[in-house]
Amino acid sequence: MPVAQYGTANRDPSSGQRTGHNWHRLWCVQLIPQVWTNWRTKKTDGLPGTMMFLWALCGVPFGVYAVVQNFNIPLQIQPQVFLVLCLVGWVQTLMYHENWATWKASLLGAAMVVIFGGVEAALILTLKPIYEGGNETPMLVVGIVAAILLAAGLLPPYGEIWKRRGRVIGINWVFLTMDWLGAVFSLMALVAQLTFDILGGVLYIICACLELGILISHIIWLLRTRKLRKAAAADGKTFDDAMAEHKAQGIPFKWAERKRNWEGKAEMGDVERADGGINAVVAGSETEMRDGEVLVGRGKEGVRLGASDALVRGRVVSG
Repeated sequence: MPVAQYGTANRDPSSGQRTGHNWHRLWCVQLIPQVWTNWRTKKTDGLPGTMMFLWALCGVPFGVYAVVQNFNIPLQIQPQVFLVLCLVGWVQTLMYHENWATWKASLLGAAMVVIFGGVEAALILTLKPIYEGGNETPMLVVGIVAAILLAAGLLPPYGEIWKRRGRVIGINWVFLTMDWLGAVFSLMALVAQLTFDILGGVLYIICACLELGILISHIIWLLRTRKLRKAAAADGKTFDDAMAEHKAQGIPFKWAERKRNWEGKAEMGDVERADGGINAVVAGSETEMRDGEVLVGRGKEGVRLGASDALVRGRVVSG
């Protein structure tokens, strides 16, 4: 999370302020554990690419904000490092989750670095003379846009949490803890000022609450599934193994992943024939009995099934 040091007046050079600045510097590398985990596991399931892209995007206005207001050099560099690491994470989601070719994803990531850098440079050259002329309104707008993008980046993980019924996967806990502590200590630094910065305070509070919500959600999931996970471990299995077995056997599973609308429609259209290995797409989900057979489809289109075939949730499996 990049620094959001709104305003520079009435600063108290206390230990709390210095602590906040130290965490700002630490935020430069907070995403390294996440990037390393993505690379080591070659998986980004549960880590939304939109989160990484929105955070990379917010690095542009944060960089403009820091440079135009002439913050110290570490605070000017920090948004740039954050932006690049976020784009690396975004490229990894394209490679590992969307199955993009490495060269294609890397080329797109490099192009984004160039585009974002060009936009940031153009904004700095445009807004710096205005700010030095005494008009601070454009910089306030830039700060607000950056804050909105940063907070918005923490919303996509909640879609993944909903999908997995409270479980959190794919997010490195060291990264999340560092980010949360950064927000908390930065909030403390604002409190240490002679004048409390409302915009910065609201940003840190929102981010800290959203990140804490992610942690609490997973803790609740661990508590609710403890018996199931313990039983699976006794059989030498993991929770994912137990979930996969239920799915393979067609047995309803309380903790199965929810399907989004488009995912559910795609699954409803699949027809599996075990005897012939033939896959077909059913035109619709309407069914009717005709001469001891099941006709699935709409109008004249359909698939006739024998008595040994079964229809389960819109999927036809030959027995």
